[in-house]
Amino acid sequence: MLFDNNKNIGNSSLGIAVAYFCSNGYVVSIPLNDTQDYDLVVEKDNKLYRVQVKGTSFKTKYGIYQVALKSCGGTKGKFYKTVRNTNVELLFIVTKDLDKYLIPIENIKNDYTFNLGNKYDKYLL
Repeated sequence: MLFDNNKNIGNSSLGIAVAYFCSNGYVVSIPLNDTQDYDLVVEKDNKLYRVQVKGTSFKTKYGIYQVALKSCGGTKGKFYKTVRNTNVELLFIVTKDLDKYLIPIENIKNDYTFNLGNKYDKYLL
C-alpha cells in the first residue's frame, strides 16, 4: 500500500473506507466532484451518513498516530476549513499500519489535529 505522500495516503484511505463500508452492509455513494465537505455518503438501516475520510502516517514522538483535521489548498497551501466546521456525521481514519477508526464527529473536540491515543480505542474497527 502506498502511504508515501498526501495524494497516495488520500487515495489509499478512500479505497479502504469504501471496502470497509461495502463489506459491512452499507450502501456507498461517491460524490461526483470534490467541492463538498464529505468524501462518501453511506446508508444503513435507511439512514444516511456523510463521511470525511482521513489517512495518516505521522506519529508523535510517543509513537501515537496524529491526524490532521484541517484542509489546505490552492497554490499557497492556505488553510481553508477544519473537519469540525463541516457538514459531516462520521470521520473514517486509516493509519499506515491499516488500523481503521470510525468516529462520530461530535466526539472530536480539537480543530486542527488530534492524537489517536487510548481514548479513541473504542472507535477502532
